Amino acid sequence: MALSNVLQTPAAGFNFDNAARNTALEGLFDGGETPKPLKTGTTIAGVVFKDGVVLGADTRATSSEVVADKMYHGQIGANLILGGVDCTGNHLYTVGPYGSVNKVPYLSMGSGDLAALAILEDGFKPNLELETAKELVRASIHAGIMSDLGSGNNIDICVITREGVDYIRPYQESEFKDNR
Repeated sequence: MALSNVLQTPAAGFNFDNAARNTALEGLFDGGETPKPLKTGTTIAGVVFKDGVVLGADTRATSSEVVADKMYHGQIGANLILGGVDCTGNHLYTVGPYGSVNKVPYLSMGSGDLAALAILEDGFKPNLELETAKELVRASIHAGIMSDLGSGNNIDICVITREGVDYIRPYQESEFKDNR
């Protein structure tokens, strides 16, 4: 099926009529199947505080797919956290692998995101102080590490304010170092 025919198929609303359109789109890929997201395992989190945004992540990259993914030059799909400060305020967004975007006050993503989100939901309050926000992000990433085999190692934090960006690497070193 030609791409022009696919693009002419109506694409509005939540309607099961799109099933025909989706089937046509699948036919554009070799093998007739759309690419699936690659799960590499990690935990990332972000929080808006009164003067900016705090972002954090674990540092594990030990899955065999991760090494292979560094050499792959095809489709890229990623769950992203985008945060920053501009003249209109402090902003935190989630960007899904298929392009969806949401503005949120706090969030977690990755294979350890459920445990991290529980900590964020319990501890978040509007207008947090910097140290409280850093500790909340650290605790959420730590929860992800403790509940998920795909997350681990050190915790890195990034603080974004009007004055600039402060990378704190590592913010917390792993308490499970191999002592061989």
